[in-house]
Amino acid sequence: MHYHWLNKQNKSRLIVFLAGWSFDFYPFEFLNCKNSDVLFVYDYNTINEDELELLNNCIYSEKILISWSMGVFAGYILKNLFKDYDRKIAVNGTPFPVHDTLGIPQKPFLLTLRHAKTGLEGKFYQNIFNTQEEFEKYSLTPIHRTIENRENELRYLYDRIRKENFKYEKFYDYALISSSDKIIPTKNQINFWQNNVPYKLLESGHFPFYNFTGWDEIAKMQ
Repeated sequence: MHYHWLNKQNKSRLIVFLAGWSFDFYPFEFLNCKNSDVLFVYDYNTINEDELELLNNCIYSEKILISWSMGVFAGYILKNLFKDYDRKIAVNGTPFPVHDTLGIPQKPFLLTLRHAKTGLEGKFYQNIFNTQEEFEKYSLTPIHRTIENRENELRYLYDRIRKENFKYEKFYDYALISSSDKIIPTKNQINFWQNNVPYKLLESGHFPFYNFTGWDEIAKMQ
């Protein structure tokens, strides 16, 4: 994993954001930080608590975790780091990211894995967004990671998903679910969260962040 401070000015609130597969912080720099220090975590070629050891020394009056897509799975694997956080929000993901009824159905996921390079060069990112306008906006501030790095990340994630055999225990407090998600089916997300936490439907695609102006706004969603 890697991390990057989007804002570090000793604010009273800390927001930790766990990104989805293949992303980095560049497409998110438009979100204002205002009243929060924001730590952006990405690149799951490994998922180890030691890689976020700096969080043990972070003292804030309020701490919020926002996990997106595959980051929802990563957040649950790293739950010991976040167990004392005031709020933990899942955005367009579940702790079971490859699952026929609770995540991405296995067949399309394996197709994505098999053709990851081709997808990363084009259609995958078009499917992330709900409109051509959003995709064009993303294209102005695209991801900087290499395709090889992102391919390896997906292979690592799938290996880790297959090795984990947990029964979900309450961790997340709230879920945001997009009504037009082409990556993780909306109905599968609802299948999981409706029995676990309150959730809100957003009129957006898998990347809902252009609906917001800042991190504080996402953190306060209800």
